[in-house]
Amino acid sequence: MAVKTGQSIAQIRATIPCITIPSWAVLQRRLIETMNESIHPYRAKYTREDGTLIWRDSHDDSYQSRDGGDDFYESFYNWALLYLMGGADELLEFAHFHWDAVTEQLTRLGLVHKEYERGYDQFHQGESYIYFYFLCLADPSNPKLIDRAKRFAGFYLNEDPDAINYDFEKNIIFAPHNGSTGARWGYFDSEVSYGWYPYMAPYGLPYDDVEGITSYEDLKDHKLAKRMGEVIEERMGKGDVATNLIVTSLITNAYLLTGESKYVDWVVDYVSAWMERAKNYNGILPDNVGLSGRVGEYIDGKWYGGLYGWTWPHGYYNIGMAAVVAGTNAYLITRDESFLALPRSQIDAIHNQGKVQTLQELSDTFGSFWTIMLYEYPAETKFFVAPYRYRDSGWFEYQTPTVVYPLAVWNMTFSDEDWQRIATLREHDVNDWRDVKAFRNKEDAGHEQAWLCFLKGENPDYPEQILSESYGQVARRMDLIRQDNKDLSQVSIHHWQELNPVITEALVQLTLGAPQIIYNGGLLYSQVRYFDVKAHRPGLPDDVAALVDKIESDHISLHLVNLSVFEEQELVMQAGAFGEHKFIRANYQERISEYPGLQGPQGGYAAPPLKTEERSIEINDNLLSVQLAPATMIHLRIEIERFVNQPSYQEPWSRF
Repeated sequence: MAVKTGQSIAQIRATIPCITIPSWAVLQRRLIETMNESIHPYRAKYTREDGTLIWRDSHDDSYQSRDGGDDFYESFYNWALLYLMGGADELLEFAHFHWDAVTEQLTRLGLVHKEYERGYDQFHQGESYIYFYFLCLADPSNPKLIDRAKRFAGFYLNEDPDAINYDFEKNIIFAPHNGSTGARWGYFDSEVSYGWYPYMAPYGLPYDDVEGITSYEDLKDHKLAKRMGEVIEERMGKGDVATNLIVTSLITNAYLLTGESKYVDWVVDYVSAWMERAKNYNGILPDNVGLSGRVGEYIDGKWYGGLYGWTWPHGYYNIGMAAVVAGTNAYLITRDESFLALPRSQIDAIHNQGKVQTLQELSDTFGSFWTIMLYEYPAETKFFVAPYRYRDSGWFEYQTPTVVYPLAVWNMTFSDEDWQRIATLREHDVNDWRDVKAFRNKEDAGHEQAWLCFLKGENPDYPEQILSESYGQVARRMDLIRQDNKDLSQVSIHHWQELNPVITEALVQLTLGAPQIIYNGGLLYSQVRYFDVKAHRPGLPDDVAALVDKIESDHISLHLVNLSVFEEQELVMQAGAFGEHKFIRANYQERISEYPGLQGPQGGYAAPPLKTEERSIEINDNLLSVQLAPATMIHLRIEIERFVNQPSYQEPWSRF
């Protein structure tokens, strides 16, 4: 049954009884309930009564004292995300509580000022502020969050006289390290020296043109370490870098909360300036710009060599994510697809440098990782590899290219062109993309390929597999927590992040129809969001499970199941995480047979055969209401028009 009148929200009522319960639905609700409970032993073990993490009172173990704030925030980063997908009410309460507590703790440690990082690179700041963006999305009318969002963005609009970060004339951020105290000049806080550190050894030398330094081992010599430090200070201590594009999420977040056009103007101007620079390098982002606005101003005119740039330490890994974050943010708030040329050109530049080589050739040429791979694959196995980094001698550090960046772009357009970039990677991959491996990377992701196969109809068991895998990850982390007897005053700043028992990848994919966010500062771009009408809050209602099983350029399809045999539930579906899309019409099946039928022998101890008819409803709105009677389900095919509404964090309650 479907209803729509005037300006009301179109409404559909599910009538198909859950005679056979889908196993994915049971697993999904079990996972949510388990994670709801998992935060309590985590909090009891690792946090004080005031919400701060149990640690020491000084931060003197990092290779430089500016680093570390992100690792504290990451310990709770996705609790608000679980809440806005249907987790317990207290998840939002604790997410707020620990954000405030950690912010105060980092203020005492000297890393935070005015509730925001004093000044560090955006690669790391991006990891911190995904926590903040989820809070804003989950609780958008909270005055404290609105004030913070405007104040944080204001640091980059020069609205705080003590935090001047941006040159509006040249459209550059003044320094690679930036934040609430403005441009934080230089790279070091104390001695200007870059010495040997075991955890930085895999990344090699920041520069290979420094006199007397030919290998990373040379940095064990204090004089040579000082010489490298002086070069780093000169080349990385001022001017803009491409990784600063990640700050566009901070500005876009303020726009989604307030709708103020000044934030759109800033994002457009800043992203456009970087795109204009890239035109001179065949679409490749130069990674450094001097204070005069000239590329390579402090690195002998080179387009590479900036902080978190093409040369050191990660190359394409962080340049690609910065391009994706900036391009998708600009596209969201302008609806101008030309901004997606920014991430596409970085992806194409790397893929076009790729080559197919045997494992033996790779192990001989590219180093230890490929040598280790010989234990898993025969020497004649062929791999497609592409370079991630660039230096004076050319491209280097060949890896199998990530699917994450082309997937993030396809997730915006669902075009054949963007899908082809993904398909090409699969053609050259020796792994079976349908496999669901029991692992979890730092980004709480790593199963993009298997999910894509599911969306294309090749991997029908994926929902059960990824939900089971996620449950297993939660169980493992709970065991690690129980067995953790370390002195928490002496642990690494990564300790708690690695034990966070909230695992959200499966729920993001299955319920929202979205890939995991770009972990270093990305926003959540999804097909749908849900709001619980009875509880007047975001997320799936209690006992309701959702599964987006198909995504195409013009439609999506999804299942909704109410597992409760006692309670009716009503939810509102929103087109897009920010209401940016529009539902056109929905098709679904409505029961036309009797149910539950007669009691006893006359009824044959079974319900009558199920008979249904196709129904359709015009929507032309970014909202759709679905009523789910006890133990009912519905499968909706919804035509969708993308990026036609002004995006906003606004919730739908004003429409009721």
